Amino acid sequence: MNTLQAFLIAIIEGLTEYLPVSSTAHMVFLSSYFGIQEDDFVKLFQVSIQFGAILAVVALYWKKFFDFSKFDFYIKLVFAVIPALVLGKFFDDKIEAVLGDPIPIAIVLIVGGVILLFIDDRFKNPTVLREEDITIKKAVIIGFWQCLAMMPGTSRSAASIIGGMQQGLTRHVAAEFSFFLAVPTMMAVTCYSLFMKTYEASQMKGYELILKSDENIKLFLIGNVVAFVVAVLAIKFFIEIIKKYGFKPWGWYRIVVGLFLLVYFSYFK
Repeated sequence: MNTLQAFLIAIIEGLTEYLPVSSTAHMVFLSSYFGIQEDDFVKLFQVSIQFGAILAVVALYWKKFFDFSKFDFYIKLVFAVIPALVLGKFFDDKIEAVLGDPIPIAIVLIVGGVILLFIDDRFKNPTVLREEDITIKKAVIIGFWQCLAMMPGTSRSAASIIGGMQQGLTRHVAAEFSFFLAVPTMMAVTCYSLFMKTYEASQMKGYELILKSDENIKLFLIGNVVAFVVAVLAIKFFIEIIKKYGFKPWGWYRIVVGLFLLVYFSYFK
């Protein structure tokens, strides 16, 4: 992977991590197009640059994250992230196997798009108007919804937002809670990929792959900085879009992109 490829993948991560369009699908398709998807460092890179996206949420909502007087906020996030931590550990190998095949990811992208077309009409009467009104039970249920995103192409953001709306949250509150929940979830995934997971081809830990060369260190830093900057802009953009138009634009986007990629990888790749 060269610097330009790393830069473009990081832009994709920053743009799509918090949108209901699956950042994993977009990065896998782009790296497959470049012909670098099977490289261990590329696989690690796609996960580790989520750290930059995590910092974007913390920077934008720093007052919320560092308001230690509201301890229940942290309790909700802890309970909500537990399902993903437990199930993620069990299904890591199966997820890794799917990442190598763009076709099922494209199909999931399309199916998720169709679902998003009807979400706004399905949940018209929200009862939870503030994050403070989310109960621990609702947070846990949203956490289980988030686990649907273990299938690449689903979108962690889409799954947790739909779960939030199913639990009575408004679009805005569901989106923001999805952002908050992303921080511990992606932090856990990033730490696991860096310090615990051994990559099959190289038989190295993630941090060893990064420290293997000055070039890898440079790409890791570039990726996180770019992902952070782009994610800050994407979060602000997304909130405004769902306030005005709901989720249908994202549904159509997923369907169009999914069909294009399905055709591309079926007949031209």
